[in-house]
Amino acid sequence: MNKATLTFVLHAHLPFVRHPEFDSFLEEKWLFEAINETYLPLLRVFERLERDNIPFKLTMSISPTLSSMLEDELLQQRYLTHLDSLIELSQKEVERNKGNEQFLTLSKMYLDLFESNKKDFLKYKNRILKGFIYYQKLGFIEIITTSATHAFLPLYKKYKKNISAQIQVALDHHSLLFGKPPKGFWLPECGYFQGVESYLRDSGIDYTFAAAHGLIFADNSPIDGVYAPIKTPDGVSFFARDLQSTTAVWSSEEGYPGDPSYREFYRDIGWDLPLDYIEPYIEQGKIRVNTGLKYYAITGKTDNKQPYRPIDAYEKVREHADNFLYNRSKQVAKLEPLMDKAPNIVCPFDAELFGHWWFEGPLWLEEVFRGIASGAYNLELTTPSEYLENHPSPQVATPSFSSWGNKGYAEVWLDGSNDWIYPHTHKIIQRMQELAGRFPDVTGRKERVLNQAAREVLLSQASDWPFIIKTGTTVPYATKRVKEHIFNFNQIYDTMCRNAVSTEWLTKLEKKNNLFPKIDYRIFLDQES
Repeated sequence: MNKATLTFVLHAHLPFVRHPEFDSFLEEKWLFEAINETYLPLLRVFERLERDNIPFKLTMSISPTLSSMLEDELLQQRYLTHLDSLIELSQKEVERNKGNEQFLTLSKMYLDLFESNKKDFLKYKNRILKGFIYYQKLGFIEIITTSATHAFLPLYKKYKKNISAQIQVALDHHSLLFGKPPKGFWLPECGYFQGVESYLRDSGIDYTFAAAHGLIFADNSPIDGVYAPIKTPDGVSFFARDLQSTTAVWSSEEGYPGDPSYREFYRDIGWDLPLDYIEPYIEQGKIRVNTGLKYYAITGKTDNKQPYRPIDAYEKVREHADNFLYNRSKQVAKLEPLMDKAPNIVCPFDAELFGHWWFEGPLWLEEVFRGIASGAYNLELTTPSEYLENHPSPQVATPSFSSWGNKGYAEVWLDGSNDWIYPHTHKIIQRMQELAGRFPDVTGRKERVLNQAAREVLLSQASDWPFIIKTGTTVPYATKRVKEHIFNFNQIYDTMCRNAVSTEWLTKLEKKNNLFPKIDYRIFLDQES
């Protein structure tokens, strides 16, 4: 029997947030934090592994909204401005902490981190996607995509042209940026409904992912459980998330990130220091925000946090990487006698867990890769494409409706707090199809306005906004974004009906919501009508 395999999947996604109408915008910092704490640190992990001749394999889903922002010149320049501010703050902190050896060490650590980020960002000429493309070309990572605006697709299954649009726009965008179409597709939130596989098959997708219960409750019970993919009658393979391995990393209570030695996420100098000191580095000089400079360890369930000690945290990283691999070896030993093939353990995570939420996460991932390369655990890394090449005949079955959200179905994206969204987003899909049917052959300004209408329809469907409304974080902004895209579309619909398109208004909207430059509104055209 071949060695058992691990498939690590990092899903990198952020909603499209871009506000050129303001000099600075708070929610744009979601992107800047992710670049600082996740994407650039991951690239440095890859660089160290390459330097040390450590082979590794990783699957990354990079969402179209995230890649659009990473490629955007305005946001690139704003990130550099943000970085310069953090470098200045870190230098200021080095001076302030000269009498406190522990905090001084941390201040210098952050100064080094931000200066390294700036150096690396400029090395990639502001386009960090180049780094991921480089490692894809070397065969270390496989980059796949997700739906255009990360819509939770089961809530739109009634609208076939919309599902097609979410998938095809994403694939076109991916091919444009990464030079070739993806083999895999991340269903947003692992949201599966029966029939979505036909859209994936028609788009040339080989595989996707599902929650564990999506496979376990398949119509033809999988003989290998979640430790081998199934293939639907349409020919699309589904890999299932392994709960045992992901809980060890994902869970805030049981998982490694909750260890007392690791850095505390919620304690930041943006909240701790006097306002007059921190004022130049927070939003509008008065809205306290996380700066990224955090001096305390998790410590435990106490307000009396102990200073963060990187050396202790790194020892825990190594210990937890060894523990993870040891437990996977034990897991495999129990599975192998029950299977006629080597088990494949699929470990999917939000990429931002590594570095942003769990500061030590990229180092942990590096240690796991090094541990596997050492040969001590009789495990190998693989990608879904490679697995399917080696095991070309998965069991045929159809998954059940499922997601990886709380309680496993659609409650997170459809409950009493956010259900008001869907009558509006469904209505504008209907109207978009109507416009495409009425104006199938327009050119010039009318074509531009219809292409923008298609963008607004897709943007209104982002799963992030109902998620935020449900969880109660930045609810006013999420609500505003949904309403804004619906309003923009309806404005276009009304002007097209009156044949009174304002070029000035259209140009402003195109400049603001400028993703998917190659979009063609005819993707909503029903050829059978």
